[in-house]
Amino acid sequence: MASSLFTRRLVHSSFSISYKPQVFTSLLNKKLFYSRPKHTHATLKTSSSQSPCVMSSFAAGRRAEYSTLSVSPKEPVVSVDWLHANLREPDLKVLDASWYMPDEQRNPFQEYQVAHIPGALFFDVDGIADRTTNLPHMLPSEEAFAAAVSALGLENKDGLVVYDGKGIFSAARVWWMFRVFGHDRVWVLDGGLPRWRASGYDVESSASGDAILKASAASEAIEKVYQGQVGPTTFQTKFQPHLIWTLEQVKRNIEEGTYQLVDARSKARFDGDAPEPRKGIRSGHVPGSKCIPFPQMLDASQTLLPADELKKRFEQEGISLEKPVVTACGTGVTACILALGLNRLGKHDVAVYDGSWTEWGAQPDTPVETSS
Repeated sequence: MASSLFTRRLVHSSFSISYKPQVFTSLLNKKLFYSRPKHTHATLKTSSSQSPCVMSSFAAGRRAEYSTLSVSPKEPVVSVDWLHANLREPDLKVLDASWYMPDEQRNPFQEYQVAHIPGALFFDVDGIADRTTNLPHMLPSEEAFAAAVSALGLENKDGLVVYDGKGIFSAARVWWMFRVFGHDRVWVLDGGLPRWRASGYDVESSASGDAILKASAASEAIEKVYQGQVGPTTFQTKFQPHLIWTLEQVKRNIEEGTYQLVDARSKARFDGDAPEPRKGIRSGHVPGSKCIPFPQMLDASQTLLPADELKKRFEQEGISLEKPVVTACGTGVTACILALGLNRLGKHDVAVYDGSWTEWGAQPDTPVETSS
């Protein structure tokens, strides 16, 4: 699958890009700054001679003002305005981590080639994964992850901004992956590529040969690790086991009840009223778990809700923010959106059950509850 993904023809669109970003903050002392459309501190002006890579409102001759705030790993997202301002900082890397459900019949790498944020690298969610299991896109080993991201040219000193083609979807999964491997300087782009484009910022219409080679090299590097070939890396991992759960831990928790298990799937799938999208998977949920469908973390523009709104969502479902939480979903992707929301609420130690329902529902002996 990985080889076929990268041997597809590079798709070019009919327009070209001229990109000269206006950088109004810096990453001096290697610190990130977060810009919000609010009050003073820094002003970005435009003139008729500027490149088109600006917000559409700027092109109309308006002036935008921003305040700059330092970004902490405790804040899980950054705005498109902040990213646009800092896009050319040398220690900031952008990753396109788009991934789609199989029934959507969308090719994320092909879409990356057609349109992506300037300079972004492609992170293959299905490819940078455990090759020893039939479960989809499970977390790879430390050695495999280090090899893959090193092939992408990433280093531990880099700040990472991850986005996807939906708004906030699979980017949250990659945000979680880097955190599991000890890299906290990672943020999700709030609203993703749709918000970037809606803000009037340009995209690149073709991927550079270097970016395509790096994506292919990442896939090859992880394959070699699982074949026993481990080479030098530029990225060192520091595994954080408390951020990932296994099937056995979920089983024990049914008896002990120490952790609150929250399922990000739709209510119909959780209740067992709707069939699972993958064949051979039973319908229902883990006994004792609760359901908060992942769209409840987002507003209409697919950006993360403010903390007060997120808090209401969890409290309405009886989730105590004072007790530990584990999240789950279908295959470990949208569970990470719940973890992202909880991170904004100050819960930075939320674990994700990686195998999620695709693993649990396929077992013949795991207990399953339904609404009927």
